[in-house]
Amino acid sequence: MPRLWQELGLALLMLLGGGIVACVFAAMPVQALVGATVALAVIVLLLARFWGDPQRSMGPANQVTLVRAVLVCMLVGALFAPAWGAQWAWLLAAISMLALVLDGVDGWVARRWRCASAYGARFDMELDALLILVLCAHLLQMGKAGSWVLAIGLMRYGFVAAMLRWPWLGAPLPDSDRRKLVCVVQVASLLLCLLPLVDASLATTLLLPALALLAWSFAVDVHWLHRAVRGGTADNRRREG
Repeated sequence: MPRLWQELGLALLMLLGGGIVACVFAAMPVQALVGATVALAVIVLLLARFWGDPQRSMGPANQVTLVRAVLVCMLVGALFAPAWGAQWAWLLAAISMLALVLDGVDGWVARRWRCASAYGARFDMELDALLILVLCAHLLQMGKAGSWVLAIGLMRYGFVAAMLRWPWLGAPLPDSDRRKLVCVVQVASLLLCLLPLVDASLATTLLLPALALLAWSFAVDVHWLHRAVRGGTADNRRREG
C-alpha cells in the first residue's frame, strides 16, 4: 500500500478507535461517530487529491496536523448529537485544547525537521478555519451565543468567496505573527466559552471583542493587498509609459 494511504488510513483507524471508546464510556451517540467519520473521510480524500505522489510520506509536521484533523472531526461529529455535546462540554473543551496545543507542535516539528511546505501551511490554515467554525456552531447549539457568533467562523470563508469578485484578494500575503496570534485568540476564546461554568452573558463578553479583533485583522490584510495591487498597477503604467 502506498505510504500516503497508510498514514491516512491510520488516521481513520485512530478516529474509529477514539469514537468507539467515547461510545462505550461516554455514551456518545452513533450518529456522532458517523458524522466524524464522514468528515475525516472528506479531508482524507482532499489530502490525497492534492498531495500528488502517494508513495511519498506526508512528513512529520503534516502527520501531527493529521492528528489534529482527527480531533477536529470528533468535534464535527458531536454537532450531530447536540444534547450529548452539551452534556459532555468538558470533553469537547479538552479535545479542543489538545487540538490547540498540537497547532503549535506541528509548526515546531516543521522547523525542527526542516519539513515546512506550502502544502503543510495550507493544510494547517484550513484546519484552523474549520476548527473555529465548528466551535462557533457548538456555542450556537448550546445557546451560549446568537447566530452572530458564526461570523467568527465564516469570516475566512467569506474572504475566500470574495476572491471570486475581487481576484486580487488571492494574492500571497507575507507571514504575520499578528495573524497567528489572532487565530490563537479566537480558538482560546471559543474554547473557554465551551466550559460549563461560562454562561451566555460571559460568553458574549468574551466573544464580541474576539470578533472585533478578527475583523480588524482581516481589514489589515485587505488594506495591504489593496495597496499592493495599486502599487503594482502604478509600476506597470510607468513601465508602459
